[in-house]
Amino acid sequence: MPKTDVESKIENLFRKQVQEDKKVKNAYLLVHSDKLGVHMNIAEGKTGDFEAHPAQPNHLASVGKLFTATVMGILQERSELCFGDKISKYLDREIMQGLHVYKGQEYSGDIKISHLLNQSSGLDDVFFPLLKRLIENPERQVTTREAILWGKENLKTRFKPGAKHFYTDTNYFLLGLIVESIIQKPFQQVMHELVFDPLNMKHAYMNDYSTPQVPSPYPTAGIHLYGINFQGYKGIAPLDYSGSSVIAPLEEYLEFMKGLVNHKILKEETLREMLDNALPMGFPAMGFDYGYSIWKVRKIPFLMPAKYYSWGCVGVTGAFMFYHPGTASYIIGTFNDMSYQSKGLRFMLSKVVRQLVAANKNTE
Repeated sequence: MPKTDVESKIENLFRKQVQEDKKVKNAYLLVHSDKLGVHMNIAEGKTGDFEAHPAQPNHLASVGKLFTATVMGILQERSELCFGDKISKYLDREIMQGLHVYKGQEYSGDIKISHLLNQSSGLDDVFFPLLKRLIENPERQVTTREAILWGKENLKTRFKPGAKHFYTDTNYFLLGLIVESIIQKPFQQVMHELVFDPLNMKHAYMNDYSTPQVPSPYPTAGIHLYGINFQGYKGIAPLDYSGSSVIAPLEEYLEFMKGLVNHKILKEETLREMLDNALPMGFPAMGFDYGYSIWKVRKIPFLMPAKYYSWGCVGVTGAFMFYHPGTASYIIGTFNDMSYQSKGLRFMLSKVVRQLVAANKNTE
């Protein structure tokens, strides 16, 4: 399948998907493969009255967690922390006391950085309960620290640390506080210094926390949860923080993924640990294992052949940032709507990866 054919097929599938779904206001897709000679970066829909443009900055929601995990990897390589460290080494008493109480017994002191990274701490999620309260009262302000303290008082833990996987932003908020405790700088400053600047991500920034080195001439794309455009929504930043604050054009997300895959920002052994220390994800993400913010496609006979294996990160708004080793392809995109929480990932695998695998087979 010639390059123009696979690009045309993927573009048609993408535009049809968006045009036929009235819930999607704007959507973006980048596919890059040196092996297949493919590079496409397309957009569909509108941000307000502005026609969607491929160069617009995009907020890929929890895709930002992989950036946070990468910062932790960098700090381990600099011997400033170890994935196996207990989090009590870095967090103060106000945070730690009563953080994890399960069936009447406290396990706060047993939580390790690795438990936060692969979502196995057993802590519940503060993000969506507080987001709903923010929607009901937009004037309400809550800091990230206050969000964690609120969770201690109002939520129940799920299981003992390390027992299994449960996805929660709380874990990644705590990682952000650990970074600040070690570096003694705001998390957003650390992100710019350790990730954005070395990878020349000049248009990247942290939502409401920082500004890009070079402002984009295009507006940031809208991001919709519960039918509300949360781009620029007052008070949302503390609920993004180290869990989902990264905003950048798709071409710069590509530079980040290339940096990971080609070991420009982390050593091969560090990335391997982030991939391998994984746990099975439960409903609605069955078929995936979760490493250090890395979703890995699990082989399922007849349903998910090994040739579809890929790894990356996912956002609740139908966002995805993946690498497909079989075709050496990077697939990055978003439908920017919460209704695509699982549909975005299915589109990437069943439509985009399928076309890339077929194109690769025809070149062999």
